[in-house]
Amino acid sequence: MRLFLGLLFRNRLAAVGAVVLAAILLFVLAIPVLPLADPNITETGKRFLLPFGEGHWLGTDHLGRDLLSRLLHGTRLSLAVGFAAAFVAATIGSAIGIVAGYFGGLVDNIVMRGVDMLMAFPYILLALAIVAALGPGLMNALVAVAAVNIPFFARNIRGVTVSLAHREFIDAARLSGMGHGRILASELLPNVLPVIVIAMSTTIGWMILETAGLSFLGLGSQPPQADLGSMLGEARAALITSPHTSVVPGVMIFLIVMSINLLGDGIRDALDPRLRSGALDRPAAMTRIDRRSPPPGAPAAPPLLALQDLQTRFHVGKRVYKAVNEVSLHLAKGECLGLVGESGSGKSVTALSVMGLVASPPGVITGGAVRLDGEDVLGFSRSRLRSARGDRVAYIFQDPLGTLHPLHTIENQLVEAIRAHRSVPHAEARARALELLDAVRIPNAGARLPAYPHELSGGMRQRVGIAMALANDPDIIIADEPTTALDVTVQAQILALLDELRRERGLAIVFITHDFGVVAQLCDRVAVMYAGRIVEEGPTAAVLATPAHPYTRRLIACVPELGEGRRELAAIAGLPPVVDRLPDGCAFAPRCDKAADACRRGEIRLAGEGTRRVRCIHPEHPEETV
Repeated sequence: MRLFLGLLFRNRLAAVGAVVLAAILLFVLAIPVLPLADPNITETGKRFLLPFGEGHWLGTDHLGRDLLSRLLHGTRLSLAVGFAAAFVAATIGSAIGIVAGYFGGLVDNIVMRGVDMLMAFPYILLALAIVAALGPGLMNALVAVAAVNIPFFARNIRGVTVSLAHREFIDAARLSGMGHGRILASELLPNVLPVIVIAMSTTIGWMILETAGLSFLGLGSQPPQADLGSMLGEARAALITSPHTSVVPGVMIFLIVMSINLLGDGIRDALDPRLRSGALDRPAAMTRIDRRSPPPGAPAAPPLLALQDLQTRFHVGKRVYKAVNEVSLHLAKGECLGLVGESGSGKSVTALSVMGLVASPPGVITGGAVRLDGEDVLGFSRSRLRSARGDRVAYIFQDPLGTLHPLHTIENQLVEAIRAHRSVPHAEARARALELLDAVRIPNAGARLPAYPHELSGGMRQRVGIAMALANDPDIIIADEPTTALDVTVQAQILALLDELRRERGLAIVFITHDFGVVAQLCDRVAVMYAGRIVEEGPTAAVLATPAHPYTRRLIACVPELGEGRRELAAIAGLPPVVDRLPDGCAFAPRCDKAADACRRGEIRLAGEGTRRVRCIHPEHPEETV
């Protein structure tokens, strides 16, 4: 509950709505103990008294009745009717939507065509027709408002149910022998309940408004009973001479509807599980920089790219995740560096931190430096950083279907990537796009330019991603697992293409992968990450032949040997640590078969000389690290 309230009140408008609605409810609930006059007693001698006069805080109406008393009683009645109508409409409409979406076929067609017929009528006309058939009265107005909103709930919940009805967990429930009623109640209802609550929270205000509209026309509450709509209807004759009689209920209707709608928006966001991870937050244009200490000085002979004690954190509530923890790496021109580790080890966050692409919130770079030709990128202005993205440093992401825009052609996206950094005519940019597609070995490149991403295969889309990365002749390409989702033949082609482009153009590549086979084929050096830190670094051939860190050795042991079948394929026992609660000493110690008491105490530094470094006090091959 505390988390829900915290997420709710992050939306300031929702917080304002909650405070206003709570104040209104407090006054309404306090009616029995407040010194209020009888709302139905008439005193014609005190007609149309102004507010704050003769003991009437809000004045009196055309019959001398106290407006404050009638306002609070009318508000209570309007709120009760609005919430009751919303509950009835949500219950019946959601039941209809769930049944139609789950059974589908003939049931869905019959039910939803009836719903479509009801939705074809304007809401207010349909409500007037129902009240005309049932007769005036507040209860009949409630029935009318609930009835005209049932199709809204049925249509929305049916859409959600259809997307769930063919999911694997529903099929598993059927195969386990569960009946339709039990599946509807225990499998589908819990999944659509948040949608129902969200729909209710965002429509209660409109139901109160619709009820007030019927009462304003004389079809809702009947004299002497008061609700907000009937108060407005009675006051319309004196709108010019005594406007306060209309303003008082009008302002209350405005406050109720606006506060409920604002609060409903907050509830919608708070019930969305993506908000808990910050996914609904709009990220800033660059990662927030909050370095607690001055950045390290530039090296005397700076490489093309140097990461110096880089630290990136994710702040989620009170928890701080150390995703990148004092990572130092360097990359020379024309070199390929492999970044290896299990999922969650910090590889991608390290790569995204280079150009400030980690989403903020929740990401924050809290220390270190990223130097490009000796200049600290973390100190760049937003415009300069934007200029460097795609021009000096380009990215190839893992899922090209997710990174390419589905509504734009390949030509438009390549041309945009070029013209974002170069002031060239469209025709020249198009010719350059065609050259890029030829360079990445896409057959019949001219015919591919007008194609959309979904019209290409996975391998072709990945080649387009590589072409976009090459569009402005960058110095560095960061390839984040670009071959993970591809079959082995396409993967080999992509790796060969990257290696060829590197050698032809002198590109420097940071290649992020899980696969040591890819590292052996493409990379000059390799850095192994675990729990946000580099645990071993060195030339690829040396690390693969004589891994020094036990984690590296176990990772290599997980790689199968095709055609041999003589070596046991053993997984690494246990799970990586949660990076907001890292243990003292070596983070790998709980999973290491060589761990000793000394491994669980103090800080273990990345040690070594020359090209080999390892973060271990008991390395596998100590002679290789000096």
